[in-house]
This record gives sequence, structure tokens and C-alpha cells, in this order.
Amino acid sequence: MAAPGHAMPPERVGRSAVPDWLPLALGFLAMLVPSLVGLFRGIWSTEEQAHGPIILALSLWLIYRKWPEMLAQSAGARSARTGWPLLVVALLLYVLGRSQQILSLEILALIGTGLALLLLKRGWVAARILWFPFFFMLFMVPLPLPLVTTLTMPMKMAVSYVTEHLLFMAGYPIARNGVILQIGQYQLLVADACAGLQTLLTLEALGLFYLNLVRHTSPFRNIVLALLIVPISFTANVIRVMVLTLITYYFGDAAGQGFLHGFAGMVLFISALLLILSVDSLLQWIVRKRQARRAPTMGAST
Repeated sequence: MAAPGHAMPPERVGRSAVPDWLPLALGFLAMLVPSLVGLFRGIWSTEEQAHGPIILALSLWLIYRKWPEMLAQSAGARSARTGWPLLVVALLLYVLGRSQQILSLEILALIGTGLALLLLKRGWVAARILWFPFFFMLFMVPLPLPLVTTLTMPMKMAVSYVTEHLLFMAGYPIARNGVILQIGQYQLLVADACAGLQTLLTLEALGLFYLNLVRHTSPFRNIVLALLIVPISFTANVIRVMVLTLITYYFGDAAGQGFLHGFAGMVLFISALLLILSVDSLLQWIVRKRQARRAPTMGAST
């Protein structure tokens, strides 16, 4: 035992701190690993939910990026009592979701458990620093099927309508019946994965990730770019369907449904990223123009 008034040696502090974190880490891993195995073998292997591992990887990278700052600013911070009820609710949701195979509850429970443990160990200071990665993980949670079905059909109709008119104006022999596109001798059904709600949410997540990464100082630039993420996502969906339609028209149905179909998925994200960067560059030019106009006025008033 250290003598009164003397600080405990650093090596003893380190050894005593390890068991404090270890039971929590092991318990969380016991929940996390089986769930991740099931997700990778299940919905994350489908086209509609293939964004799940990407969201998880980006969230973990954001936590890793902010971890030193969190440790430094939350050193000596008091534990947040709010973590206890959150932990209890998250564990109950995990048991319910895992036993009844309700993936939305299971994933939500894992996110809530991680946040609860952070609150209990490092308090609200740490939660404020790492709030965005935990919020970003919510894009992994599958939405209820009735909601997805209700909102997906109007989106598919809109994407099909715009695709038909753009290709028709370009001179292609295309017609549309609902969400079925007829180009030449081929018929294409615009599927949920091509223009559905989950795809839109994935692109929304990409836009929010970009905003968090660049952290513009201009409120105008941040607000306008955040509002434009929705039309940017819709435009990227249209580009993907157009690419698939043209691939089928020139190379046949086998090419459109084979490897090039997956390539069109890459086109979706690349086009969305390019659109976000282009719009952001335009907003930067507008902000600089506004600042240049204000500069002579401020100089004259001085």
C-alpha cells in the first residue's frame, strides 16, 4: 500500500486499470461477435443492406480518430448516471431482439450498449466528443418493412420516370410501364436495391460523413450542402439506373444482371461522391464571392 500523501506508482495504476475495463470489454464482445457473424451471413450479404459493413467500418474509424482527444478531455471526468438506465434498456432490447430475431432491435441495442458503457466510464464529455460516430451507426439499423415498402414505390416511380425521359431525349428507343423500363427488346424492372429507400439512406449517410469530415466553418455552406444531399442522392440513383439500362441495351440482359450490375453499384457511390464534391466546390466559390463583396464595404466603413 502506498504511504499517505504519496501518489501511486504509474505501473500500479496501469495494472489496476486493466481489470476495470476488461470485464466490460469481454461482456460487450460476447454480445457483439455473435451478432456480427449473423449479420455478415445474413442481411449484410444482401444488396439492400450491403452498406452495413461500410457504415460500421467508417464509424469505428471515426471513433479511432477521436479516441485520443476523448481520453485527454475526459480524464478525471465523473461517470454519467444516465448510463445505467440506458444500459439496462439496451440489454433488454438485445435479449428481445436476439431471441425473437428482430435485427433492428439487436443492432440498436448494441449501439446503445456501447454508448452506455462510454457514459459510465468517461461521462458526458466523452459522449459529446464521440456523438457523431454513434449517431452514424444508426444508419446500420434496418427500417421496418412496411415503411420501406410504402416509401420505396414512389421513389422507384420517380427514378423510372426521370430515366425514361432523359434517355428518350437522348434518342434511345425507351418506354415505361410503372417501374418497368422497355428499351429495345429488353425489359428492366427497377428494383428496390436500385432506387429504394435503403439506397437513399446510404447516400444520405455518405453525405453526412463528408460533412463531418470536412467541418466547414461557413454555416451557409454546411446548411445548403446538408439540404442538397437528398436531391444529390436522387440524382445518383437516376445515374445508376441509366447506366444499367444502357449496359443492358448495348451488351444484353446477361451483362446487365451479371458483373456489370455490381459495377453499376460502384457507379452509384462514385457519382454521389463526385456530385457532393462538385456542389461543395460551387458553394465554396459562392462563399468566397460573398466574402469578396463584403471586404470593400467593410474597408470603406472603417
